[in-house]
Amino acid sequence: MVPRLTTALTGPVLEIERRFLDAMPEIERWLRAQWQEHTPPFYGSVDLRNAGFKLAPVDMNLFPGGFNNLDPSFLPLCVQAAMTAIDRICPDAKRLLLIPENHTRNLFYLQNVARIATILRLTGLEVRLGSLVPEIDKPTPVALPDGSTLVLEPLLRTRYRLGLADFDPCAVLLNNDLSAGIPEILRDLNEQFVLPPLHAGWAVRRKSHHFSAYDEVAADFAKLVGIDPWRINPYFAVCESVNFHDRQGEDCLAANVDGVLELIREKYRQYGIDETPYVVVKADAGTYGMGVMTVKDASQVTGLNRRQRNKMSVIKEGLAVSQVIIQEGVHSYEQVGKGDAEGVAEPVVYMIDRFVVGGFYRVHRGRGKDENLNAPGMHFEPLAFETCCSLPDQCQNPDAAPNRFYAYGVVARLAQLAASLELERTAPPEEENPCA
Repeated sequence: MVPRLTTALTGPVLEIERRFLDAMPEIERWLRAQWQEHTPPFYGSVDLRNAGFKLAPVDMNLFPGGFNNLDPSFLPLCVQAAMTAIDRICPDAKRLLLIPENHTRNLFYLQNVARIATILRLTGLEVRLGSLVPEIDKPTPVALPDGSTLVLEPLLRTRYRLGLADFDPCAVLLNNDLSAGIPEILRDLNEQFVLPPLHAGWAVRRKSHHFSAYDEVAADFAKLVGIDPWRINPYFAVCESVNFHDRQGEDCLAANVDGVLELIREKYRQYGIDETPYVVVKADAGTYGMGVMTVKDASQVTGLNRRQRNKMSVIKEGLAVSQVIIQEGVHSYEQVGKGDAEGVAEPVVYMIDRFVVGGFYRVHRGRGKDENLNAPGMHFEPLAFETCCSLPDQCQNPDAAPNRFYAYGVVARLAQLAASLELERTAPPEEENPCA
């Protein structure tokens, strides 16, 4: 199933896709050269929005939690990419410890963990699961809806290593985004490689750091293919020292909302786009679609009611929001389904190392084209990508499935490259590869 674009404003996006097709050899050479200079994150997922006049990433997750939503046909791509990542990072690895999120009752999430473990086992690794949950004090089986079982085990820490009672792994893979902070048990593992590194977690990471790096990547790439960087890059601004409960920082919010909206209006005038500009105000750290609001006028952030302030004040793990990013809103004109079952959709592209390994559509029937789709009521369409994102067909029109998905894969890889720059620039100076 290929979602349809519900707008006549497809010209500019078709133009972008045509540019990508025409410049495909140059694009692939450029990306290959970039990966010779920068180390990609072990894995990641990118939320994209296709406005019909703009195709841009709006979020980058370094601890992807939806591998179970990928079509099984993508499994060989995942395994091949994981082999490449492991060979580059620690080629002698034999055992790997996978640490998932703490919400052990979310069976959908645990199916994602099971899929990651399967991918890694198919690379030749012995994989076991260690839990950060204190209540997991013995091997604990968890039955999954597909009939399989996961076994969560208590972690065992020695001076410089982390493992299980009878399991000493070569590396530790986190599928826990560390929103609640970096546990002491994960610190100073000087004899093991931790993937992704601890500073990739939300205890340290900021979305604004990522999009600052993406600004540079998008500018260089746009020059390569001859497009306006804005076509693939959302404007953004940052407000620090925000307290929604106490109405602290409202002036900063209003000023930056006004500033970003005006930048968008200028672009809409330049390209003759007849749409209402909007921004998305969201916590600068965190995930799961929490601490997010859509704003079309600065007055909306100075007159929040109690319920709205409460919603914006906390994110995952109950952490208070103190810094926000004001990001250009990108309309989503893609639709999945028909009739009453039709919903607004956005592509989510998954990567391991520098490779696109699949994707799906996040769909929400109760949300509009200018709203956050990562909210209760969403569902996923795992069969939406009829082809992978790396095989364009220059004999077909630019909006044919393989070519649209190639464009998605290119922009997603740009976001992965930006994540690489981001992690390089925020790394503590003492971090190094124990396998080197």
